[in-house]
Amino acid sequence: MARVRPGEAANPAPPTVQRIRVRFAKRGRLRFLSHRDVARSVERAVRRSGVPVSHSHGFSPHPRISWVGAAPTGSASEAEYFEIGLTRPVEPEIVRSALDAVLPVGLDILEAVVATPPSLADRIDASSWSIELPGVAPAAARAALDALLARETLIVERVTPNGRRQVDVRAALVSASVSDGSTGPADDDGNTGVTPEVGASSAECAILGAVVRQTTPAVRPDDVLGALDVVAGLKPPVPAKATRMAQGLLDDRGALADPLGPGRVTAQA
Repeated sequence: MARVRPGEAANPAPPTVQRIRVRFAKRGRLRFLSHRDVARSVERAVRRSGVPVSHSHGFSPHPRISWVGAAPTGSASEAEYFEIGLTRPVEPEIVRSALDAVLPVGLDILEAVVATPPSLADRIDASSWSIELPGVAPAAARAALDALLARETLIVERVTPNGRRQVDVRAALVSASVSDGSTGPADDDGNTGVTPEVGASSAECAILGAVVRQTTPAVRPDDVLGALDVVAGLKPPVPAKATRMAQGLLDDRGALADPLGPGRVTAQA
């Protein structure tokens, strides 16, 4: 085995000459994939697609793929992001189509651009969510939301693998509103994402839209629903379906700037 000189990497890999930022969606039944499952799927897709991904140095090289702000397991998303390093320049659209062709339906590559400063993590500090509440009357949801917004702080407790953690939902909630809806749009399998229980009214479905800062720990859709339960006893009769619609940097109007391009707005509070 060749001796590694001081300052040199063991088993050096070709350098990264280009970085591509990618937006993808997690839809339908694949919303139940964990972040680790999604990451494995993308790594396999990279190998199958033939995209010239760069790897880390050493004797167990890993593809240079970085992630930011993964959606919770069980939540759908139209705005998930990762960044991939390449060993030679490739047109972003070629990368997008090559990856999309080998990923399963439900993990859909939507957009790709050449990465430019600042970093992807520095371009995201909030998320926009749409939460469908089948069986909940919009008037009841609005009353519960008004009670939450009237608070200066609202702490909910979450059970994590490392124990119980307290989360201030109100401090992270930038803006929120309730609109009328049905049981929600069908996914790629023709499902609405909910299974109505006996007695639940499928004719009523409040849709809660919320812009939430990405705090530590992050406030999740189920934390927002837990806060509505605390302030008003609001409990959907069937599981809610949460979809992340956008991520980005908040501006002074409460809109989110698109992480893939300067000046583009992805969501309005």
